[in-house]
Amino acid sequence: MRQPNEKFETYFSSVYGERWPKLFQALENSETQVLRKNIFADYEAKDFSASQFPNSYQVNPDINVHNLRDSHDIQVFYKMDPASVLVATALDVQPEDLVLDVCAAPGGKSLILAEKLNGTGQLVSNEYSNARRERLTRVIREYLPYEMRQNVFVQGKDGNYYGMHKADVFDRVLADVPCSGERHLLENPQEFSEWTKRRSENLAVRQYSLLSSAYLACRVGGQIVYSTCSISPLENDDVVKKLNKKRSVEFLGFPDAAKYPFLEKTEFGYQILPDRSEGYGPMYFSIIRKLQE
Repeated sequence: MRQPNEKFETYFSSVYGERWPKLFQALENSETQVLRKNIFADYEAKDFSASQFPNSYQVNPDINVHNLRDSHDIQVFYKMDPASVLVATALDVQPEDLVLDVCAAPGGKSLILAEKLNGTGQLVSNEYSNARRERLTRVIREYLPYEMRQNVFVQGKDGNYYGMHKADVFDRVLADVPCSGERHLLENPQEFSEWTKRRSENLAVRQYSLLSSAYLACRVGGQIVYSTCSISPLENDDVVKKLNKKRSVEFLGFPDAAKYPFLEKTEFGYQILPDRSEGYGPMYFSIIRKLQE
């Protein structure tokens, strides 16, 4: 049984004020997910109801989608939080782009990026953790047809490698960085009991390092999306604010923002919180264009 954490409660109450009790309750509930249809799968989704998200359907509990494959034995649906769908969409990948997904596991966002490329350009899906990279590799193999995997490369570098050794290479870079993940933290009584503000502060150091690497790896005029599943401003706007002070960047709006009234604008990006959506998120993302220094 999870014990109360006074430091956690005090900090997030100061951030969210009167909203906090409702947000905390929403975080305790299971996240709402959708089924993203694999565009390469030869399958008609007649038994599923479309959702408001691109190429996505509502979960049908009567069908085991994990075992659902098309005539070429590729998986048909990938279950994910729709907030993550919007993050991958926000990168605005175009055919022929060179794309880097810095922290790619478990792979749902990389699948969306690969679909946007549609066999053109190149996608580097990077994951430093061996165990998570194995899962990422399995997802790529199970969801992408052989011919669509030829321009997708799974790598196991530390994310800082790309800024140091692949500067000004990529047209698009997704930096969906490791974060506090408070929704999942609540499911782990031991970790929750040990939470302090220092946890976010320490993670923010690593997050800024990864964002800086993403910035350096991106070509001038290219785009970066920085994202987390944290509700802490220390890991979200504050990280991006630091980049804004040190580098030449422009912050872009999300073109389809009007379609999603639950998107909340922040100083440098957007957040999706489960108390004002239908259980989506939490998710933060910022769309950044690299300018000439």
